Amino acid sequence: MNPYIAEAIGTAILIIFGGGVVANVVLNETKGHESGWIVITWGWAIGVFMGVFTISQVSGGHINPAVTIGLAAAGLFDWAQVPIYIAAQTLGAFLGGVVVWLAYKDHFAATEDEDVKLAIFSTSPEIRNYRANMLTEVIGTFVLVFGVLYLNSAGFLDGASGEFLRTITIDGQEVGFGLGALSALPVALVVLGIGLSLGGPTGYAINPARDFGPRIAHAVLPFPHKGSSDWAYSWVPIVGPIIGALLAAGLYHAL
Repeated sequence: MNPYIAEAIGTAILIIFGGGVVANVVLNETKGHESGWIVITWGWAIGVFMGVFTISQVSGGHINPAVTIGLAAAGLFDWAQVPIYIAAQTLGAFLGGVVVWLAYKDHFAATEDEDVKLAIFSTSPEIRNYRANMLTEVIGTFVLVFGVLYLNSAGFLDGASGEFLRTITIDGQEVGFGLGALSALPVALVVLGIGLSLGGPTGYAINPARDFGPRIAHAVLPFPHKGSSDWAYSWVPIVGPIIGALLAAGLYHAL
């Protein structure tokens, strides 16, 4: 499989699980209506696990521009591949948002609250303070990317050649170093912890594609009582995670 297609698929899987659990909790007349924040955080964690596990041996399972940028800044990924990876991740996130809408189409129609519908696609702060909101995203993404860097996954691949960027030699044969696809589990647990610990202020985007792709889907999909896509806030879950990823890579180098 082409690694760029893999990234799109993996990110779509992330959004189907993550956006889907939000839809189940917040939309009217669903089985999971008002089941709470804990359910939402677990849904996103499972989405990360499935997205990374499914494609990690093809593309590295980044499914997040912040992870891609962090790996490149740490010297574990080719900078030339970064723009294409980010484009693929954003496309996958958009498609995932469309799938969630299709799955819950009747429930979108049964729900009038505009803010509730936007929450299925993108993040928004509980207290709108752009500086504080961005700091929260910086911290959350720093924790995520710093953890990913120390997993030393065999999924750190060169997107063009498909070769491992980090290997060890066993019995004279080079093999990928780390947990391989099983690194999806600790990454998912890190995301769960971030959601439980740091998700309260902003909804923890910690992933520019996760917010931007579905926000575009919200803007273009036809459903009643849609309201604004809140583009005024959209830069926060892009800039904050990128800064957090670069800081994590910088500390990784320093250590």
